[in-house]
Amino acid sequence: MKLKNLTKKIRRLEARIQKDAKKVAKLKRKLGAARIAATAKAKKKSVPPTAKARKEVKVSAPTRATPTDAAKPVAKKVKRKLNLTPERRAQLAAAMKARWAAKKAAAAPTTQDASADRGFAVGDAAPAGL
Repeated sequence: MKLKNLTKKIRRLEARIQKDAKKVAKLKRKLGAARIAATAKAKKKSVPPTAKARKEVKVSAPTRATPTDAAKPVAKKVKRKLNLTPERRAQLAAAMKARWAAKKAAAAPTTQDASADRGFAVGDAAPAGL
């Protein structure tokens, strides 16, 4: 290979590498800005609705990414959509309703417990003052 062709190839390769490095830097800046925007959005969501209405809480605008922000990954768990048949969906709904009913029944106080809180038993007569 001739010296002239070799130097030309090297020059083109260096130019391409430099161009790619610029692209990588640009993408890293975009990533940092996106992470900051996501954290600002999460903060905005966590504000109670009453404070939102009064506009008491102000969320700062996203700033330029710092190296420490770029090091922290923001991982949001992706919720997977289930591909269920209508029959299976109905079966799961029935099972959940049964579970909720059992939980509600366990949490509800019995009639004896409720009467004991008022200071008299089920068989006692009502106080004379009432």
